Amino acid sequence: MIALVLALGSSLAYGCADFLGGLGARKAHVLRTVMIAAPASLVVELLLWPLLGASFDAATVAWGAASGVASAAAFVLLYRTLAIGPMNVLSPVTALVSAALPVGVGLLQGEHLAAAGMIGLPLALVAVVLVSAGPGVRSSRPSRTALLLAFGAGAAIALQLVFLHQAPAESGVGPLIVGRTVSSAVTLAAAFLMRRRLGPERPAYAVSAAAGALDSIANLLFLLAARSGDLAVVAVIVALYPAGTVLLARKVLGERLHRGQLIGLAVAAAAVSLLALN
Repeated sequence: MIALVLALGSSLAYGCADFLGGLGARKAHVLRTVMIAAPASLVVELLLWPLLGASFDAATVAWGAASGVASAAAFVLLYRTLAIGPMNVLSPVTALVSAALPVGVGLLQGEHLAAAGMIGLPLALVAVVLVSAGPGVRSSRPSRTALLLAFGAGAAIALQLVFLHQAPAESGVGPLIVGRTVSSAVTLAAAFLMRRRLGPERPAYAVSAAAGALDSIANLLFLLAARSGDLAVVAVIVALYPAGTVLLARKVLGERLHRGQLIGLAVAAAAVSLLALN
């Protein structure tokens, strides 16, 4: 049960981070937003070090670094996807890929689901698609580039979660610190190499930093959830993060919740209830 609560908290934090990151990426080049978000996330994790402890053995460093590379890619691809407009088809593709890959890894590693979990897991995947889908999904025809961005973002998010899960359970926040250090370095290096193409617009500093801090909290909650529960269940709950984005867009931007999204929220509630019984 504790793993489920932590996974829900992680999902909510990811959704809020993505909302803020998407707003920031609309004001300036996506790399300018990530240049603020990634270091801000690292600061949060360094502050957590004395509280939660950390170790840095070879396995922790290796898996943490791998998660950092995936995190940098996820930051850029997802914020870029959010910045180009309403995601419609793209958001469910991203969320579904980010859920399906860790679920597959968890099941291949021998995780077993009870009867309630066998029903709740596919229901949760359906909820991921419904919650993240906007109006007109059936008639939307995203470009090949947009679809590749969505697949890439989902795969990067999935790999980040899988790599974090592989880190030793006794490593504390070590893999998060290593990962965020690597992702910050990769992001800053990319920004330096592309500095002439970033444009003159200044990033939204506070919004971008808040997105990074929330992403760090989401990573921590996921790590704690995965260490105390099954990756297959935790990953699919975390993949409900578009619900947080959708609800914030409704509250802050006045965007309407459409029938499919309302149904998705109801399906998500049913799925979480079933998974709680797993």
